[in-house]
Amino acid sequence: MAEQIMSDGSDPNSVRRVVSVQAPPEVAWHVFTKQMGSWWPLAMYKIGKANAVDAVIEPRVGGRWYERGDDGSTCDWGRVLMWEPHSRLVLSWDITADWQYDPALQSGLEVRFITEGDAGTRVEFEHRRLDRYGDRCDEMRTIFDKTGDWGQLLAAFAQTAAASVRAST
Repeated sequence: MAEQIMSDGSDPNSVRRVVSVQAPPEVAWHVFTKQMGSWWPLAMYKIGKANAVDAVIEPRVGGRWYERGDDGSTCDWGRVLMWEPHSRLVLSWDITADWQYDPALQSGLEVRFITEGDAGTRVEFEHRRLDRYGDRCDEMRTIFDKTGDWGQLLAAFAQTAAASVRAST
């Protein structure tokens, strides 16, 4: 089954994507939550001053979601709001339209991992509460939906998860 990226533009305050991953939910979850630095384009999508070398999600409700720099520094991106291994992850996305961390922003990401067929996963992704960007809402929706494109990031994730399965067989 090929990876598919679909968008649903029905809610102007969210961006939705669905990707089919050629990996079971346990593998997809692991690659998304524990190996984010292997598929996230850290050279381009970072907010810290240092070169980013990893993206980390602490595995618990209340945990940090952040980038780690090559100098050991960290820059928060948000917090873990729900941690339901292999099925559901909810994160706050606290990066402003000026690409700075602000814990008061609290837009949010929900990622669901749903068994699909014998060895696949349908990953449903939603970035919510874009209205939190105020008068820059349309600008940020365009970035998340088209120019920065969560779909491109999810496609990179799906490829990495599928490669992880191939490498283990």
